Amino acid sequence: MQIDLNADLGEGCGHDEAILEYVSSINVACAWHAGSADEMLSLVRAARLHGVAIGAHPSFPDRENFGRREMVLPLPSVRAGVLYQVGALEGILRAEGGELSHVKPHGAMYNQAARDPELAHCIARAIHDFNPKLAVMGLAGSQFIAALRAEGVSAIEEGFADRRYTADGRLTNRNLPGALIEDEANVLAQVLSLVKNGTAIAVDGSTCRVRVETICLHGDGPRALDYARAIRAMLRSEGVEVGPGAGNKSL
Repeated sequence: MQIDLNADLGEGCGHDEAILEYVSSINVACAWHAGSADEMLSLVRAARLHGVAIGAHPSFPDRENFGRREMVLPLPSVRAGVLYQVGALEGILRAEGGELSHVKPHGAMYNQAARDPELAHCIARAIHDFNPKLAVMGLAGSQFIAALRAEGVSAIEEGFADRRYTADGRLTNRNLPGALIEDEANVLAQVLSLVKNGTAIAVDGSTCRVRVETICLHGDGPRALDYARAIRAMLRSEGVEVGPGAGNKSL
C-alpha cells in the first residue's frame, strides 16, 4: 500500500524545513497569496536536499485574505495568473537544477474549481499548455478532477488530514463550526480511514466516500509539524509506504 503525503509550504509559517522530513511532496506558494521570490528559492533548495517532489501552489491575487476570498475574474486573467505563478517557480527550479513535478491551486481557486466547470477547464488548459507532462492535484471526486482528465492532464485526487467533509464528499466551509480538525487523534483517524478505506466521517456524522491518491496537511496550522510527524509515524506503523506520486494502490 502506498500514498503520497503533501504539504502546502512557503507561506511564512516558520517550520517548513522541519516538515520536509516527513512529507513526500510539497506545494510552494508562488507569492500571490503568501511567500516571495526569496522564500521560493530557499524552500526549493531545502526541498531538493530532502528529495521531495516540488509543485507550484498558485492562487488568486489576494494576499490580504491569504488567497481564501472567493473571486470571479475574467478567465483570460485566471489563465495569465496561473501561467505567471507556475512559470516563476519553474524558473527558480530550473536554475537550481530541479524539475517541477506538479501544480495544486490554493484556497479559493482550489475550492471554486472543484465546483465550477468553466473555471476548472480554464485552469486545466493553462497548465496543459504550459507543460502537458505536469500532474495536478485537486479535490477528490470534484469537477476539477473531471476537467483535468478531459483536458488530458494527469489528475491526482487529494484528501485532507485536517479538514472535515460534507456528506457528499466536499470540504466543509472553513467558516462553519467543525470544519477544521484540531486534535491529533482525529487527524490520525481521518488519515487512516482515507488511506485504508477510502472513506471519512462527515461533519454530520455520516460516512462519505473519498478516493484519494495523496493526503494534504496544511502547513500554516500551528500544529502542522506535530501532525506531520505523527502522521508519518502512524503510516509507517500501518505498513503504508509514503512516496511522491505513489498514489493509493489499495483502493
